[in-house]
Order: sequence, then structure tokens, then C-alpha cells
Amino acid sequence: MHRRVTLTEIASACGVAASTVSRAMSNPNRVSPEMYERIVRKARELGYESAALPAGRARSSRGTIALVLPNLTNPFNLDLIRGSQVQAQAAGFMQLLVTSGESEQVEADWLTELADTVDGVVVASPRSADALLQQVRERVPLVVLNREVPWLSGVLIDTPAGLAQALDYLVSLGHERIAYVRGPARSWTDQARYRALKQAAGRHEVELIALGAFFPTLAAGAAAADAVGLAKVTAAIFFNDTLAIGALGRFEKQGIRVPDDLSVVGCDDIFGASFTNPSLTTVTASGEQAGRAVTDMLLGTFTTKDRSHRVDRLPTHLTVRGSTGPVRA
Repeated sequence: MHRRVTLTEIASACGVAASTVSRAMSNPNRVSPEMYERIVRKARELGYESAALPAGRARSSRGTIALVLPNLTNPFNLDLIRGSQVQAQAAGFMQLLVTSGESEQVEADWLTELADTVDGVVVASPRSADALLQQVRERVPLVVLNREVPWLSGVLIDTPAGLAQALDYLVSLGHERIAYVRGPARSWTDQARYRALKQAAGRHEVELIALGAFFPTLAAGAAAADAVGLAKVTAAIFFNDTLAIGALGRFEKQGIRVPDDLSVVGCDDIFGASFTNPSLTTVTASGEQAGRAVTDMLLGTFTTKDRSHRVDRLPTHLTVRGSTGPVRA
């Protein structure tokens, strides 16, 4: 096996800084055309293997891309992985899967390491600061899913609009005091969903009660159910289906009848949401479609020198099932 040629070695051979080589590989517009061609030529001479390098000889595997996830507890992420992997394999790339366990520091450490070891990175629902993501993007092609970061390309699943639709629906059923069970504290997605729900509640002049910051697990859903019971609401919208499904079991043990005593709404429409008792009303989003779209966006950066950023939005919709109903008189 041949040793991997590093950017530092290319920089030394060209007589430039390693940061200049990194910029040339990840963002050609930030160096002169002459410098770009000089670095690419030297990289080929040294045998540097990278998807960022313009195509030379044919290869059966063009490189490696990393998919960084906050957790593997949410079944929605499994659909995301499947969609991303299909696109990566179709383009001849291997996929490296990394999880941060909802830790901002772990995610930052991984991103710093991956910038020197892979050809591109997809970060799903990143917890890291914008500045760090931008710094990593200077070293390696990077796109984000479910987070708006200035000057970075990405894909947004429009679940905030879907949850606003869910609140509209609950109001149409007569609900005036509604809880929102929040997700992880560092989740940009949770913040976006909460803003959309507050705007919808203000439009209808109904009360929205924000509860906690919960990890997206079944156990946390059971704990969230206790908070919902104390809030004296007639409906609860959960950050995601995993939390909602965990809460449904707890509500049954507490003798709270869904939807007679309490209407429940989830988000993501994961596998199993339609099998609960009662079946879960939820915002339907396609994780597989999102995985395909964001991976396609990353792969596109390998074949063009245009590094202008863009943000694509994927639509969602409310799927009404048995867990929601009118307020009892």
C-alpha cells in the first residue's frame, strides 16, 4: 500500500504555505489561476489522491466522504444515512460515518481530524459554531444539512413550516393551550421550529408553552410526558417522533387518554409512527431524500470551480392520524 501524500508535502514541493494548498484544493477561486494550476500539477506528480483534484487517470474509487451525525438514536438518521450512501456509492466514493453523541466538542474534534483525512464532509444538524464550520470549509469541501451557516452551502428540510401547519390544525380543533416539547439545547433545528411555532401561535392568539430541552430518545420522551402532564395543556407538539412515541407509552400509564384528553403531534414520520396506539399524527419529511440531496450537493463541488454557496429547501407536510382530535367540551 502506498503512503498517502499530504497537503504539507505538496506545499513544501511548491514552496508555498500548506494553507495555500488547502485553499486551492477546496476553494480554487481564492488563489490565482496560475497558482491553482501549479499546485494541481505538483499534486499529480507526487501522486496525491483526492476527489478535489481534477480527474486524471480513471480510478475505481475516487475518494472518501464523511457523514457526521449528532446521534444514531433517531431512526430518521438511518434513512438519511441510506440516502447519502446510495449517492456516494453511485459516484464511486466510500462513505465514513461519524457520530458526535450530541457533543459540540466531540463534533469539533472530529471535523478538525476529518479535514486532513477525507475528500469532503457532510455535517447533519451540526452543533458546532459557525466560525468552526467555516474554518473547516477552508480546508476541505463541506456542506451542511438542517443548519443555515453564512457562506456555506446546504440543504434544509422545512420542518418548521410543517410544524406551523400542525399548530394551525390543532387550533382548528379548538386547542388554545399547546405545549412544544423542545429538542437538544444546541440544536439549530429546534430553535427554528420553536420560532415558527411561536409565530403561528401569535397569529392565532393561542398560548404556546415551551417545555425543557430533551435528547431525542424514548426514555427522554417518557420524562417529557411528565412535564406535559404538569403543564395543563390540551395538545403537545414534540420535537421529533422518538420523543413523542416515548411519551405515548407514559401517557397510557398515567391514564391520560390520547387523543381524548390530550392531542399529540410528532415530527419526521419515522418508520413505526403509523404503528403506535393511537397512530401518530406527525410532520412527514423524507430522510432518504435529504441524504441524497445533500450528498449530491457535496459531490457537485468536486466537479466545478464555482464555490458560490446555495441553500436548497425540501418541503414537508402534516400527516394526520389517530393521536389528534378536538378539544373535549
